[in-house]
Amino acid sequence: MATTSGCTVPVDAVAGISVTGDGHLLGVMMVCGHQIDGATLYVDSDDADKTVTVGSWTAAHPLTPGLATWTLDSPAAGWTATRSLTPLTTKTTYALYGWTKDNSWSSSSVSFTLSDRDRLTPGEVRYTKISDDGDESAATVPIAEFKARACQNG
Repeated sequence: MATTSGCTVPVDAVAGISVTGDGHLLGVMMVCGHQIDGATLYVDSDDADKTVTVGSWTAAHPLTPGLATWTLDSPAAGWTATRSLTPLTTKTTYALYGWTKDNSWSSSSVSFTLSDRDRLTPGEVRYTKISDDGDESAATVPIAEFKARACQNG
């Protein structure tokens, strides 16, 4: 029997961001073993009172193991914006994470600023890489490498 400790939702996916050829922000989700139902983008703040959701999307069908991408600023096939993306501002740090409707699974989150987004090129993914000793750091890799390695985190 599997048990969970505390109030955390088990992580079974890795969130990332990328950009399209014409500069639109892409959500990237690598589901490792179970499923993810949607994703939320929020202002990343240590102060819970300042955490503000700036966009939220629900997949038409649960995301199963594998890679999924969708545009964050316009309707994407297979996705419904449950909260349309509000304009992002400079000097603000955002975080994207995935979730399930019943809180059974989640994804790791990725934090970024508009400067981070502007440094991405199509085909690259920024995500939070977790080292063997548990340290987290931002990594930007080709999408094929993200697909191959993201689920090996932790």
